[in-house]
Amino acid sequence: MPDIRDVPDIDSLGLRADCGSCFALCCVALPFAVSADFALNKEAGKPCPNLREDFRCGTHTTLREKGFSGCTVYDCFGAGQKVSQVTFGGTSWREAPGTAKAMFDVFPVMRQLHELLRYLAEVLTLPKSRPVHRDVRRVLGEIEALTRSDAEVLLGLDVPALRQEVNVLLLRASELVRGRDGKAKGKNRRGADLMGAGLRGADLRAANLRGAYLIAADLSGADLRSADLIGADLRDANLAGADLTGAFFLTQLQVNAAKGDARTRLPEGLDRPGHWER
Repeated sequence: MPDIRDVPDIDSLGLRADCGSCFALCCVALPFAVSADFALNKEAGKPCPNLREDFRCGTHTTLREKGFSGCTVYDCFGAGQKVSQVTFGGTSWREAPGTAKAMFDVFPVMRQLHELLRYLAEVLTLPKSRPVHRDVRRVLGEIEALTRSDAEVLLGLDVPALRQEVNVLLLRASELVRGRDGKAKGKNRRGADLMGAGLRGADLRAANLRGAYLIAADLSGADLRSADLIGADLRDANLAGADLTGAFFLTQLQVNAAKGDARTRLPEGLDRPGHWER
């Protein structure tokens, strides 16, 4: 059996956003509406007014101050550069306007594929999930190959079916990691409405928080070690002093959307956001 360290990781799979190799697809392809996250309305396929000719953001360093905090928490998982440099061969929508619609339509499909790859790659780093590693490697290889398909193939994919196939593996991995003798332990709060909940100092070790709504919840000082946080909505959640050591399926996007401080303990591989309290 391959060494646990001999696995595809997010860097080798190109799952970190490289904005310098992307044609600003998130700034053009996606729509947004006036809200606490965005200062104005923008239609899908229309460039953000802050976008410069060189595909860089004209207000990148002051996004939060100018009402674009939603931009600071977005993560394409490397889909932007894959579509720009692989699917469309490095030719931008400005150079070839006829490809713009297809490029913008492919981008959200690619993002979903890259998100699935990111979770699958993480499973391969979790020793307790070894029983599913063979199937995970197979599916990861199949999806990675799909990301190198042409635009027509990508637009014809049944993404929900792929997500369901991957979800079966992720659920089993979660049970293995959170459990003992194949049985999951920890509180089951999957999909729970915990918006604004007072969970200060809560014992959430090995909890199932998949898809839980934790918007503005007080998780300060909470113990979230080895918790499954896939899809949990952590916008404005207070993670000050919380311990997320070993928490899994947690993305940088979720961390960026939360609030924390210097005492917050994050899983390996995730960065402390610059806007957190020091």
